[in-house]
Amino acid sequence: MAELDPEDAKIVTLARSSRARTGAAEGAAVRDTDGRTYAAATVALPSLKLTALQAAVAAAVSSGAEGIEAAAVVTDAGEIDGDSLAAVRDLTPDAPVYRADASGTVADVLR
Repeated sequence: MAELDPEDAKIVTLARSSRARTGAAEGAAVRDTDGRTYAAATVALPSLKLTALQAAVAAAVSSGAEGIEAAAVVTDAGEIDGDSLAAVRDLTPDAPVYRADASGTVADVLR
C-alpha cells in the first residue's frame, strides 16, 4: 500500500493509541470536514455496546461535525463490520475508511 498522507497517518496513530490505552478490541479515529479529530475505543458495557468506529463517529457528531473526511480502525479483524461502516456513510458516503493492524500497517481502504 502507498504511504499515507500525514493527516491520514495521524488518525491511524490516534486509533492505535486508543486501542492500546484501553486494551479494547478496536480503536478508531475520524477527522471531520473541519479538520478536527476524534478517537475512541470499543465500548462494551452491559447497557451500551458500540464499535470503536461508531463511538468515534458519535463523538464527532455530538461535537457538531457535519461530515467525515476520513476514518481509521485498528483491529485484528479481517474486515470492518457493516454497522461501523454505516456510521461513517451516514455522514459522508465516500469518505475513505482505513483498516490497520496493531502495528499501524494499513491493510485496506474502503471507499
